[in-house]
This record gives sequence, structure tokens and C-alpha cells, in this order.
Amino acid sequence: MTAATHSTLFPQVPETADAVLDGLDPEQREVARALTGPVCVLAGAGTGKTRAITHRIAYGVRAGILQPASVLAVTFTQRAAGEMRGRLRQLGAGGVQARTFHSAALRQLQFFWPKAVGGDLPRLLERKVQLVAEAAARCRIRLDRNELRDVTGEIEWAKVTQTVPADYPAVVAKSARDAPRDPAEIGQIYAMYEQLKRDRSVIDFEDVLLLTVGILQDRHDIADQIRRQYQHFVVDEYQDVSPLQQRLLDLWLGDRDNLCVVGDASQTIYSFTGATPDHLLNFRARHPGATVVKLVRDYRSTPQVVHLANGLLSQARGRAAEHRLELISQRDPGPEPAYTEYADEPTEAEGTARRIRDLIAAGVPAGEIAVLYRINAQSEVYEQALADAGVPYQLRGAERFFERQEVREAGIALRGAARAGGNDSLLDDADDLPSQVRAVLSTKGWTSKPPAGSGAVRDRWESLAALVRLAEDFARAKPGATLSDLVAELDERAAAQHAPTVQGVTLASLHAAKGLEWDAVFLVGLTEGMMPITYAKTDEQVEEERRLLYVGVTRARLHLTLSWALSRSPGGRASRRPSRFLKGLRPGSGGLGTVSGGGSGSFERPVGAAGRRKPRGPVLCRVCGATLTEAGAMKLTRCEDCPSDMDEALYERLRDWRSEQAAELGQPAYCVFTDKTLMAIAERVPTTGGELSSISGVGARKLDRFGDDVLAICAGGEGGAGDDES
Repeated sequence: MTAATHSTLFPQVPETADAVLDGLDPEQREVARALTGPVCVLAGAGTGKTRAITHRIAYGVRAGILQPASVLAVTFTQRAAGEMRGRLRQLGAGGVQARTFHSAALRQLQFFWPKAVGGDLPRLLERKVQLVAEAAARCRIRLDRNELRDVTGEIEWAKVTQTVPADYPAVVAKSARDAPRDPAEIGQIYAMYEQLKRDRSVIDFEDVLLLTVGILQDRHDIADQIRRQYQHFVVDEYQDVSPLQQRLLDLWLGDRDNLCVVGDASQTIYSFTGATPDHLLNFRARHPGATVVKLVRDYRSTPQVVHLANGLLSQARGRAAEHRLELISQRDPGPEPAYTEYADEPTEAEGTARRIRDLIAAGVPAGEIAVLYRINAQSEVYEQALADAGVPYQLRGAERFFERQEVREAGIALRGAARAGGNDSLLDDADDLPSQVRAVLSTKGWTSKPPAGSGAVRDRWESLAALVRLAEDFARAKPGATLSDLVAELDERAAAQHAPTVQGVTLASLHAAKGLEWDAVFLVGLTEGMMPITYAKTDEQVEEERRLLYVGVTRARLHLTLSWALSRSPGGRASRRPSRFLKGLRPGSGGLGTVSGGGSGSFERPVGAAGRRKPRGPVLCRVCGATLTEAGAMKLTRCEDCPSDMDEALYERLRDWRSEQAAELGQPAYCVFTDKTLMAIAERVPTTGGELSSISGVGARKLDRFGDDVLAICAGGEGGAGDDES
């Protein structure tokens, strides 16, 4: 037997059923021993719910109480189902079915379709967008690409909530749902879409559940056959069950009650897809004799992080809040959460990047750090800041900003308008650069006011609005800039961010972060209008935003930083307010009340932020003396259109050296030095470490690592290979 057999990668299979229970805490052990009747496990974030339910199944199988083939465990993602199967195998309980709702239903549908209906199961439509587009065209309704995505999402929501086309407008009105278009039009498209599917003998993803439900309702013999096979059911993430999934689960169960559900109402953040915590909250009413176990021992986060999470939920309202769980950390104490107020968004991004760089220097792996934001359009400024700081990053759940379809289309339109110049009628009434950009992007979906509601149309608008803001900032920094200059700036930014994806800091939306965890988490952009998001109007929508922030907080194991900016751009009016959810949590905003465990966190206004400390002075151009506002110009310490005394040959030698360093380190070139930093070095030609360190982008870590090489190259040498620090 090799040593690897005993490692955590290859754990030994427990020798006995009782050994399966070793290492479980008292509540987890109670879950594992509750093998009959209805069981409801209320499991807070980080409390080991997957461990509890997999050990429950394994203990039942190993004790001979459960037959592997008689157990069906269902969850919501293929990743979670695969993880569950892997854990069960390690515990000696192979043969148990662990699947998503859809994969379990599809398997049954494929098996029973010939018997129930006859012939082969209709072809599964993997992507419904094209058929929805055709349905809209048949109804003489024109949809752009983003509206098409949103309408497709509405059809999916209608089906999982068991809403038929004729009822859709009334249901939307009753639920106060923000529809992406006129509900009557969506109802028409929905009806035509269903007709086209019937005509072509195809089914979609939601039909898999609907048809399985239909067969089990109509064919009692088939329902009985499935019930004879599956005697015990386990449902993970039960707070995310849709009405359609609950209906299918009821049919699988029949009149039996061997059901174990696991969930946390405080982590319900997908109501826009049809998920509802009502089934979890009503479980004890539907099953009066249910065994209820609460898992509140948090093994993920420090007492300080848990204290903040508890405090956040202590202010919640509504039915889900009445069932909140107060977590108890099982970890040693750690640092207090940090609250940081910045003067503007670029400063917030730069400050976040500096803190991340410090954490990495202190030994925290880049892959164990995350920056989480409310919407994907917020990523660009953090991509840029991390690139400038030489920190590798990866995006999760979103395309890189300059790779988004709408941003690419906008770039093409701006480039065309720049080439046409005065011959483009779009620009006739546009007398400055921002006006020109607004005129061009108005043809791509930008409007002066954001669209109502969320979804793809809103995401597209946010991306275009980010480009408009960039144009405004660029025009302020370079008063004489043309549309061609802006296009060149966009090309340079895009090129800097198209480096290969490496293992690095995760940038993700709060929704995309669900189910994940990191050693260090930065929650950014926490202002009113973003958290809660501006289109959260009803009390329940606002409470879901609070739960979304709670999910973000509970992703952190050790380090947690919460930040916000008082204005959008440097020099802007400080009109923004911190998120209402932070009131009573951040120091100086009121007491926390009686929330156990941990302190109250630390609050600081760093250099450049409004408040007690003196704001940093303006950066002046070293050529003409003008105030600099654009990040690239501030790095060069000159206006970009002022004369440059850059040594071109030195710049090229530095670029060649940087390429070699990047190849050796296995990182993108910008992680060594950005183009702007190399330009600044080639202009100022430093001769000492002090002169080199005064250049923006050359911090202590990079000076120590690359300083000798850079100074040697500046002196006319070739530079060495650098050290082996990683």
C-alpha cells in the first residue's frame, strides 16, 4: 500500500458503518443517523452540509438500512452531483444515483417514452434561442440579440413556474416581475415557440421535467415502477427548487415520506429563475412529524467574518429572515473585516489591487483571492487595476470586458465613425468627443437613461455606458482628443487584457460566486444603487439583494474587505452613499446589537478618499504643468500629447527583456511591467533604485525582483535572468 493511499487525495474507505460517522460533529451525526421519515436539514454557509448528507447516505448503505440502487440524490449542478458521487465512492457507497433534477428526469423519460407514448423520444433542443427568434419573427416582433436572450429567459421562467402562454401577462402583473418587453408580446412569442416545437417534434430542457411530470401523472403503472425502484430521496440546495421541480419530486415520492432536504433560506438568490424558498420554509407544515436538524457550526470562516454575516442577516426582514440561522465559527480568530471608503472608482480599484498585491507578497496564493461585484460591467476597472499592479487574474461567469459582444460591436462602430470623420451624418450635431461617442453608441443600444429591470438588455447598456464614461474621462484628460485617439486608447487597453488566462485572482459577480470560497474576498462597489441594485424596488427584491451580499460575505475564509467609492470618476462630486446594508455594521454607523462572536471591524479612508486624511494632491504634467487625470498619463507624469523624450531603443530592449521574464514566470507580460511603465522607464532612464522606485508601477516587490535587471538595461547592458521568486 503506497503512501498516496493514505493522503487526502486517496482517503481510505471506512472499514465499518460506524467508522463512517467518525469525524462528524453532533449535529452532522444526527443527520447521518436520521434515515427514515421526513428530514429537514437547515444548513448555514460553511457548515458542512454536503459532508453531512453524503455520510448519511453512506452510513445507511454500509449499515444495510439503505440499498444503493434505491437512493436518488438530486442537486442543481453537474459539478455538485459529481462531487457527491465522488464522496460517496470514497465512503464505500458506490451505486447510489446522484444527479441533477434534469438528468434524472431525462433518464426516466428516455426509458419510459416508448411505453408511455410510443416511438422514439423527440430530439432535445439544446439551444432554444434560434427557435425563439423564429417564433418572434412569425409574430412580426423584432428582437435584437440581447432582447432575444431575455425573452428566452422569460419563457424558461414561465415553464418552470408552470405558467402557460395565455396566463403569462396576468402572472407577470400579479408577481410584479420586470418583463424585458410588453408581457402580451412575450406571451405571443411563447405560444408560437411552443407551436413550432410541436410542429418539428422537438422538446427543450424544461419539457424534460414537464413531460416526466405528465407521464407520472397519467400513467400510474409507470409511476409505481419508479417508486418501487427509488425508496429514499435526498435533495440538496432545497431553497432553489422551482414549482415544477417540486411537482416532480412529489410524484417520485407518492404517498411515502422518506425524504431528506437540505437548504438555507438565507442563500436564496435566484428567484428571477423561478427558485423559491417556500418549499423549504413550508416543509415542517407539510410534514408535521419531520426531524429538523440545524447545522450552524461554521468551519469555513473566522469568528470575525461570521460575526459580520450574522449582523447582516440580523437586519433582514420577511419570511426567509424569520428562519435565518446564526452561525458559530469553529475557526481560530482572524483579522477584522476592513471597511474602506474611496474618493472614486479608479482609486477603489487601485487600492484593491494594492491590497491584493500585499496579500500575495505575504504568502496568500493568487488563486485564493477573489474580487466580487454586483454586475459584470464593473469588472473592467478591476481588470485594468490588477493588470497595472502586475497581478494575474481570471474572470468567472463573464467574458473579459473587451471580449463582450456589445463592446466589440461598439469598437467597430467607433472605428468606422473615426474613419468617416466629418462625412458621418451621425456626428453632425456632436461638437465634442463624448457627444460623438454617445451618438455612435446610441445606434448600438445606449440611451441617456438605463433600461428598466435586469437581464441582458441592462447588461448591454451597462457595458456601453462604461464606454461612454471612459470617453468622458478621456476627453477631460486630453481636451483636444479625437475619436481616432479614443479608438487607439481602446485598442491599447484591449491588447493589454487579451493575455492568456492564468491561475490568478478571481473576478466574479456575486451570483457567479455561489458555492465557492476563498481565503481572501474583496466585496467592491457597495453603494446605494449597486447594492441593492437600483431596479430592486419591492421589499422582497431588496431583501434578496441583502441575501446576495450575505452570500458574498460568507465566501471568505479569513480576509474580508468591503469598499465603496463616493464618486464615479476622479474629481467628481462625492454624492454616493455606502450601501444601506452596511448601516450598523461598519464602524461609526450605529451599533450591531446583540450579535455574537467577533469585533466590529476596522474602517479607514486611505489616501485619496474623503474624510480625515488629506487627499492626495494633483499630479502635474512635467512638460506643460497641466493637471493629469487619466491613469496612463499620471504614470508617465506627462500629457500623452506632450512631447516625449523616450529612448526608443531602450524601450525595445525593455520589451524584449519583459517577454523573456514573462515566459520564464509563465505569466502574461503585463504582470512583469505594463507598457506604460516601460515607457515611463525609457523616458526617465533611472540610474538608481530610488529613481526607479519613484516611477508608478515599480513597487518594492518589483524593485527587489527586477530592479537590478532594469537598471542594467538602462545603463546599456542586457539585464540578467532575475531571481527565482515566484
